[in-house]
Amino acid sequence: MDELFARMMHGVNPDDPGAFMHIFANLMAMVPWFWLTVSSLAFVAVGGWIGHRRGQAWLGAVWGATLGPIGWWFAWRIKPLPPPLPRPAYDRRKE
Repeated sequence: MDELFARMMHGVNPDDPGAFMHIFANLMAMVPWFWLTVSSLAFVAVGGWIGHRRGQAWLGAVWGATLGPIGWWFAWRIKPLPPPLPRPAYDRRKE
């Protein structure tokens, strides 16, 4: 914990009015943003794929983006859409 506190306070003057923003910037620099972004995109892609298999890709992608791997279960539980009804033939006699 001391090491984390030391990294957070690196280069910060506690009496400075902008100390909060400097501490916040130090904390954000420690976050592994690349891997968080890649994993989030993977969750969305897999959720969209599962939703696509169930007939509702966007809903699966939203579940994947919202809940990650847990959302995949919800995406799998989406009821498949029924097949579309055939279009009625155009009747020229009614004109």
